[in-house]
Amino acid sequence: MTHAAMPYDRNTIATILDAMTSAARKAEDVIRSGAARRAGLVWQSKGLADYVTEVDIASEAMIKHELTLALSDQFPGLRVLAEESWRDEPLPHDLAFVVDPLDGTTNFLHGIPGYSVSIAAIYETQPIIGVVLDIPHGELFTAVRGMGARVNGTAIRVSRIEEPSRALIGTGFPFGANAATARYARQFVPVAQVTAGIRRAGSAAIDLAWVAAGRFDAFWELRINPWDIAAGILLVEEAGGKVTGIDGVPATIGTAPLVAGNPAMHAWLLDVLQKADADAETSTTT
Repeated sequence: MTHAAMPYDRNTIATILDAMTSAARKAEDVIRSGAARRAGLVWQSKGLADYVTEVDIASEAMIKHELTLALSDQFPGLRVLAEESWRDEPLPHDLAFVVDPLDGTTNFLHGIPGYSVSIAAIYETQPIIGVVLDIPHGELFTAVRGMGARVNGTAIRVSRIEEPSRALIGTGFPFGANAATARYARQFVPVAQVTAGIRRAGSAAIDLAWVAAGRFDAFWELRINPWDIAAGILLVEEAGGKVTGIDGVPATIGTAPLVAGNPAMHAWLLDVLQKADADAETSTTT
């Protein structure tokens, strides 16, 4: 996939990134306040094993407010497409934002320190600026198309590991209605048999940020949404990694399943996953 050229100058990029960072920090305040009263939060079900709380909704409202307040004069008609109000609308071609106001809600509800805010600025439906704020660990990951990826201002790169036996792989387990558990299990076994380990952080935005930072050597997930990955895709690519579908086609924010990693481990993992799927097809036709 050929990425569109960055349409904005450095001053405009800085303005947009500052607004995104500020919005993420304001959302962090909402989420930390919610964490302090976690036991009293009401769990609302969006589907089997898929929950939302007043904290998700308040965080989303805060992000929308902050982005609109900071940028609507410069970008009239600005759109913010966020998880809790997403209605499958087509992606705009002008500047817009794709937001996960609390990625890792289940972790958050259980007090597990693995949840984040993810905000991506997209242009012509492609991510051009990304922010992932890992709230429990205080890490702000940022990326700008053509300008690299950073954590707390320090440049990051994907890992250099090329040997599967030394690789740590991130993943997301299937859950909820119509979860592809059988397909995932067939893929899991050959990955687990030869790697140093498989981990599930519980926030795909953090998973991809950790690939970008060289902590995970590769990552895959079968069922994933645009708001989970829009910022993370850019982080990995700007850190020197590769992100595709299981078909090997370069990823867009609508790609699912998703495979990411440093170039060597991405190629290896993609091959393993494709073979697992091919073997399953062969067994059902013989």
